[in-house]
Amino acid sequence: METDSSEKEAKKQSQAKTTALKFVLLIGVMSLFADFTYEGSRSIIGPYLALLGASAAAVGIVTGLGELLGYGLRLVSGRLSDQSGKYWPITIFGYIVQMASVPLLALAGDWPVAALLIILERVGKATRNPPRDVMLSHAAREMGYGWGFGVHEALDQFGALLGPLAVAAVLALGGEYRIAFAVLLIPALVTLSILLVARLTYPRPEEMETSPPDVRTTGLPRVFWLYLAGAMLVAAGFADFPLIAYHFAQASSVPGTWIPVFYAVAMGVSGIGSLVSGRLFDRVGIAVLLPLTLLSALFAPLAFLGGFWVALIGVALWGLGMGVHESIIPAAVAQMVPVQRRASAYGLFTAGYGVFWFLGSAALGILYGVSLPALIAFSLVTELAAIPLFLVVRRQFRPGTTDVSPR
Repeated sequence: METDSSEKEAKKQSQAKTTALKFVLLIGVMSLFADFTYEGSRSIIGPYLALLGASAAAVGIVTGLGELLGYGLRLVSGRLSDQSGKYWPITIFGYIVQMASVPLLALAGDWPVAALLIILERVGKATRNPPRDVMLSHAAREMGYGWGFGVHEALDQFGALLGPLAVAAVLALGGEYRIAFAVLLIPALVTLSILLVARLTYPRPEEMETSPPDVRTTGLPRVFWLYLAGAMLVAAGFADFPLIAYHFAQASSVPGTWIPVFYAVAMGVSGIGSLVSGRLFDRVGIAVLLPLTLLSALFAPLAFLGGFWVALIGVALWGLGMGVHESIIPAAVAQMVPVQRRASAYGLFTAGYGVFWFLGSAALGILYGVSLPALIAFSLVTELAAIPLFLVVRRQFRPGTTDVSPR
């Protein structure tokens, strides 16, 4: 009898893991096509706005405001998702707004209309991310949080690699910016089609999480805030790729035709980094952040001081940092907070991360015009300052523990 019971339990667990993997892969493929769409558009929105008559200041304000809203509004989306429990409807609404905004750029008659669509795309992403990540967390519980989010992030970054390359191919074949935006309607429709399939196939993703972590707190614990503080320091020291690309052009360290290739390399490394760091997170816990944060912090001196090959290594480390933090953040947060607070926690965490990335990027941009060594020092100091906080987090939290209250 005990043998039969054990076999049934093992079979049940195997089925749960298979179902979870299928859900993660389905959402991952959807994210691949979503990133294909919006990362493809983001690779050309700067010159497109300029073509429509926008000034450099307008381009900076529009893209900066878009990023600020793209992260800041996750606070609203996360709280609304937790309060209403409408994870699928909010996710679907966000994807529709985002996927519709990109191809509509082909019809923009002037730069203010294009600017509005660019901002709407970011708003759509802000709306759908917290509830989508909560649904992913239910599946990731069954296959390992780090591995689940790592697989998803890897597929996501693969789309981010393919989108800009596809747009570059359209332009290389003689197409105009409008044609490139119109072509992106195809992956946008594929994204929404997969979203519909996922909604119909998995109407209640929360049922996949058969044994959620027993987090002994009703609010957001101290370890969550410590982790958030460390992540915000990392974000503040991380330069946006447009600033790195601007330096390549100004210093002539990388030929213009190679800059998109460098970005593609960064996205490829980001995807691989997501898989590796996700698997390591499941095995050794948050400690994986310590060496990887130290390693990725070296991107600044290499990218801003090096020649072609050294700069390529710097960009690869930049991509590694992206992949590591974007896969481990949702995996760790899912185990730090109560299930009913996950969307709010995701919204708060990514909003803080994004706002400090925006502020840090602005500071780095200003420092670039003042002193390159000052820029590098700021980047290194802020990123390395996160390591002591991660050490404290490591002592207070490990994946699989059931108590994350202050010790």
